[in-house]
Amino acid sequence: MKKIPDIFKEKAQTLSFEFFPPKTEQGFTNLKETVKELAELKPDFISCTYGAGGGNRDKTLDIAQMIQDQHHIPALAHLTCVLNTREQIRQIVEDIKKRGICNILALRGDPPQDQPNWEPGPENFYFAKDLCYFIRDNWDEYFGIGVAGFPEGHPRCPDLDLDASYLKRKILAGADFVITQLFLDNQDYFAYLKRLKSVRTTARVLPGILPITNYESLIKFCAKDKIRVPEKVKNIFEPIKNNAEATLKAGIQFAVEQCQELLNQGAPGIHLYTLNKVHPAKEIVEQLKFTS
Repeated sequence: MKKIPDIFKEKAQTLSFEFFPPKTEQGFTNLKETVKELAELKPDFISCTYGAGGGNRDKTLDIAQMIQDQHHIPALAHLTCVLNTREQIRQIVEDIKKRGICNILALRGDPPQDQPNWEPGPENFYFAKDLCYFIRDNWDEYFGIGVAGFPEGHPRCPDLDLDASYLKRKILAGADFVITQLFLDNQDYFAYLKRLKSVRTTARVLPGILPITNYESLIKFCAKDKIRVPEKVKNIFEPIKNNAEATLKAGIQFAVEQCQELLNQGAPGIHLYTLNKVHPAKEIVEQLKFTS
């Protein structure tokens, strides 16, 4: 199975999807069907998230392995530092390798809800850069390593230039590429690229896009993660927020326009947060034009 950095050498723009581990067996069964249908769109890779505190670790790896074994698409397994000791991380990475997975998204992660004040101790990694270094130092070039990027700055780092320097540290520690948090104004993404260029970071930065299907849920999520909701978005979705059908239609149109503008202006691909649903991801991708 290819490493994602090797795919980048072959393609100027990539398509990728993201799923999360379901909490129930029925949800897992449904996800299998979703993956099967979206796999027909021939994404370059598919990622699977890691629950807060690593609670869904086994499910994450089961899904990633299923993606590769059944659909022959490279999987990107998320891995967080939170709650795991260095030795536990070592065992998890070995498990990832044994499953034939060769791509990891290295994250600090959020504390679980039942331990909101968790802080790393001597046996834990403090930051994603430490996890990147550990993986690269122990497994050399076996893994392609991705990290998270924040076009509007990390919620804990309001200084945008300092945030860019922190991203550079993750790259220097061994990361190969970046996937961004969602953003709703493409200018935030392009301004982020300029900041990274100013600190001499040239790793590929994939824009993470979340289709708007429920406006009130979006507002709550953006407030929690300090993501700006532009007036343009408010003007489109506020008047129709109680109309599910109209919101879905407008969400598809907004996502298509956002993604196509990114691609037209040189973004190296689209990473689509699917929320474990075929629709509207399928409709959006079918309307996009990529550079081969």
